[in-house]
Amino acid sequence: MKFGIPLARAHPGLWPELTRRAEELGFESVWLPEHLVLPAAMSGSPHEGDTHPPIPAQTPIFDALNYLSFLAAQTSTIRLGTYVYNIGLRHPFVSARAAATLDIVSGGRFDFGVGASWLREEWDAVGLDFDTRGARVDEALQVCRALWSQPAVEYHGRFFDFGEVMFEPKPVQDGGPPLHIGGDGKAALRRVARFGDGWLPMNHTLDRIPGSVHTLTQLWADHGRSGRPQVTTSVPISSADDVQRAADAGIDRLIVAPWQRTREALDGIARFADGYIVKTVAG
Repeated sequence: MKFGIPLARAHPGLWPELTRRAEELGFESVWLPEHLVLPAAMSGSPHEGDTHPPIPAQTPIFDALNYLSFLAAQTSTIRLGTYVYNIGLRHPFVSARAAATLDIVSGGRFDFGVGASWLREEWDAVGLDFDTRGARVDEALQVCRALWSQPAVEYHGRFFDFGEVMFEPKPVQDGGPPLHIGGDGKAALRRVARFGDGWLPMNHTLDRIPGSVHTLTQLWADHGRSGRPQVTTSVPISSADDVQRAADAGIDRLIVAPWQRTREALDGIARFADGYIVKTVAG
């Protein structure tokens, strides 16, 4: 089992130290969320249930790929991910260039978590049609994949239409950074099977994961793909049995935040590493 840390669960002032310490302790990755703007009358959350109140409109949000580049300069092995990047809100030229740059400066350590978004008001503010976001994201992913892997690219779609262009340098990772597709519905699973390397469920309980992984594996095979996608998510962990249950359910990477307050974060990840990471590696 791989373990990652959601940096946004701590104060931004601690993120660099938290990332460096996580690398020392054997955590595999750190992850940042992303938005362009939040509506002043914020009323929602990407997570379901009463335990996830609306995101405060004044929440500090950084350009995730820029900030991860900053963290890349201070680390050498830990992977750097977005959970998730709203790829449909930008032209894919912008997304592909930023992602390739991060992959290069990090030495191939970028995991590109992307989603179709849930926040209608953000799309309204940008001037894009929220109801066509899925199709727009699909085209953006196709364009990014082509730019990262082909010497010259042209594309003629519903949302993006351009003649032959060049894109250099290519990312370090062959074919570009792994694409982890966020979402819980059938459309998200189909998107993983068509374009993704991994799946980032946002609202799945541990009991729901196996059924969705089974469906995803079938879709994956239907598209002629071998193996299976990586599954990355966050579920409560309080024992080694919980970790084993997650692995048995088909989860490859757990995002964990073993602290309640920022001041507890460094001690929390140390305790977690001592209790789980060392035992996982040793076992």
